[in-house]
Amino acid sequence: MMTATQGEDSRSSAVESGLPAGVLARLAALPMLAAVGWHAEPLTGGLTNVNAKLVTDRGRYVARLSSETGSLLAIDRDAEVYASRAAAATGVAPPVVAHDPDAGVLVIEWVEGRTFTEDDVRDGAQLPRIAAVLRRLHSGAPLLTDFDMFAIQRRYLALVHERGFRLPERYAEFEPVVRRIEAALAVRPQPLVPCHNDLLAANLIDDGERIWVIDYEYAGNNDPYFELGNLWSESNLAPQQLEELVAHYRGRQSASLVARARLWGLMSKYGWTLWASIQDGVSTLDFDFWSWGMEKYHRAVQEFDGPELSRWLELVQDDD
Repeated sequence: MMTATQGEDSRSSAVESGLPAGVLARLAALPMLAAVGWHAEPLTGGLTNVNAKLVTDRGRYVARLSSETGSLLAIDRDAEVYASRAAAATGVAPPVVAHDPDAGVLVIEWVEGRTFTEDDVRDGAQLPRIAAVLRRLHSGAPLLTDFDMFAIQRRYLALVHERGFRLPERYAEFEPVVRRIEAALAVRPQPLVPCHNDLLAANLIDDGERIWVIDYEYAGNNDPYFELGNLWSESNLAPQQLEELVAHYRGRQSASLVARARLWGLMSKYGWTLWASIQDGVSTLDFDFWSWGMEKYHRAVQEFDGPELSRWLELVQDDD
């Protein structure tokens, strides 16, 4: 165990814990650790920040230490903290324990459970549970900011051009189609609700009784069918599973809402491809962002070139 005042111990613990000394120094500055014994352990899986497990005399927590690239990626840290607290108020997310904006550290309670994999999300038995937790999240109070993937994709694209980051082959070719998608989705807009907007499987934790949703960096008020389409896209669910997810969420079958989620899922892949390009250019994390993004992009290209896109564009404008 170590305390915030043990300077020499902190330096040696950086090696023992696997966390850099600078990370431990940021943690040690937290007032919540000033008078307790504690140690930190690295947590894997984050693609933007450094995450650590804090074990203290009073409990266990997760600390997220934000990176300097957050603003490039359209992350608003104040909005993230607000959304984290709002989600906790609905019972969907663990409570926020501490926030130090100067140090860029957010601490939440530890959730004991199993982190989902894509296979877990693809398990049909989980879809009703996931739909239920998303309905609960979406029922919360409005958040500070809105999330618009079309605006974010344009912002990312401008940054990629400005910085000379890599752009996938044919990317610009699909821009006119994206404008058609934007217009089609605007015909029957959905009320904006508080959304997570980044539903990788690893952001879902099952404690055996309930599913928790964590990591609210991109949270904002959004079309709820972006949320469903993003979840479908991130875990590469089968098309019929999106139909099931929408039916569980909505309480009935709806061809137009499935088409809506499909189009948002396509935009999710197309937009987050540029996120990967930016990260490929600036991140210091040991991760192959380009390959991660290209997997999404190749699936997006299949949908852009596929025979069903025109049908989705028509269906999404129907009132069923």
